[in-house]
Amino acid sequence: MERRTKLTLELAEELAIQALTFIAGDSERLGRFLAVTGIGPTEIRTAAREPAFLAGVLDYMASDEHLIGAFVNESGLDPSDIERARTALGGNTWERDVP
Repeated sequence: MERRTKLTLELAEELAIQALTFIAGDSERLGRFLAVTGIGPTEIRTAAREPAFLAGVLDYMASDEHLIGAFVNESGLDPSDIERARTALGGNTWERDVP
């Protein structure tokens, strides 16, 4: 993926689908994803058409440092690509409160 400060919505969706495919490619990862998110395996295909769900996939991935590491090692992406894609999809990003 080309390095940019901001990803287009289309590129962010592609990255999120790539992340979902990565999660679904391993039964243990998929089982944990389904358990944590509460989504059923038959609902994933329909849900994956929604930017909010795709942002949730990236939120889920961002919550697990080991999962991010495995994903970026396999995909060749930079971990910051995940955060930029989350932002492009309207996901919540953490900002430090400064007094």
